[in-house]
Amino acid sequence: MTTPTAHPTSNTVVIVGAGPTGLWAAAELALAGVHAVILEKRVERSPHARALGMMPRTLEILALRDAVEPFLAAGRPVPAWHFGLLEQSVRFDTLTTQFPYMLLIPQTTTEALLEQRARGLGVDIRTGAEVTGLDQTDSTVTVTYLQAGRTHHLDAALAVGSDGGRSAVRELAGIPFEGEASSAWGFVGDVHLDAPPAPGTRIVRPDGALIVAPLPDGRHRLTGWDPEHQSADEELDLETLRGFVQRMTGTDLGLRDPSWLSRFGDANRLAATFRRGRVLLAGDAAHIHWPTGGLGLNAGIQDAMGLGWRAAAFVRGSQPENVLDDYAVERRAFGEALRTSTLTQSALIRAADPSALAIRATFNRLLATPEGNASIGNWLAGLDDGEVQGNY
Repeated sequence: MTTPTAHPTSNTVVIVGAGPTGLWAAAELALAGVHAVILEKRVERSPHARALGMMPRTLEILALRDAVEPFLAAGRPVPAWHFGLLEQSVRFDTLTTQFPYMLLIPQTTTEALLEQRARGLGVDIRTGAEVTGLDQTDSTVTVTYLQAGRTHHLDAALAVGSDGGRSAVRELAGIPFEGEASSAWGFVGDVHLDAPPAPGTRIVRPDGALIVAPLPDGRHRLTGWDPEHQSADEELDLETLRGFVQRMTGTDLGLRDPSWLSRFGDANRLAATFRRGRVLLAGDAAHIHWPTGGLGLNAGIQDAMGLGWRAAAFVRGSQPENVLDDYAVERRAFGEALRTSTLTQSALIRAADPSALAIRATFNRLLATPEGNASIGNWLAGLDDGEVQGNY
């Protein structure tokens, strides 16, 4: 799959990106005695929580490292969730797992806890560091980055790109990002509601889709798809959101005081390979999709777990380099399954013609059966067995 690589001469692994994926990968490496350095372009973290939940498999991963308790203390268990905004919920509380629920926890809190763990294990996190170059030899990868107006060069055994959908590492490594550009646009708005509907309210009709979820601080998140506002350059404002909510629910729900209004596309792409020599990809750098159900954060942490112990074993010399190929093959297979799941959910959310609406009705009937709920639920929760999920 790759050109043979000599045993590394460095005990350092450079991770680009300090999101959940990079932080967990770095913690895994540090736990195994490998020197982990994170380079993060941002100086401060985003105040906005892109994802709101941790799936059962992600919680199992945290528990494997005795790290789950702070997350459980900060979150709230939710026994059911949606698949493609179907009327029939997916019941996690019927699945075989130590954590039969989705944990409602904002990404801002998740990142803060993951960073605390990484720093506690000795991970070196360098902010304001923009990666500009990658050079590989048989035994080393050199990462070039700018920080405070100065150019730095850092030699390492491996470089990991966990730097998001616009990954500089992926581009510098020359790895194609295959798939489709955005053709539809969704929205997210974190607002106060004076007259909120029942928790988990979701409405899907040919003229739009809306889901309302309570946030821990008393605000609500409104997210969905509005077919009347599909220009790629259009920004979401409060009055546009108010009009859509009024159209879908018959009231504006007392919507006011937004803290975040944003739009997102349905681009669905998968890296052609998760490894090129001494460069590996994980998280959004390796796969992007319509952010339905908050699956991206969970997929990233699961990538990081599969990568972390393998990279550490290679750097320490206890495993040959094909252990890196094992990661690349296993997690790309997972990425293909994630691509199928999110494309399916995107189609269900935007169902408008009779054929698409019939497919929604069929999925609802499927989810109403124990076998259907188990099949879709295990898929959504990340609990599928075999090569797609991998064994950690």
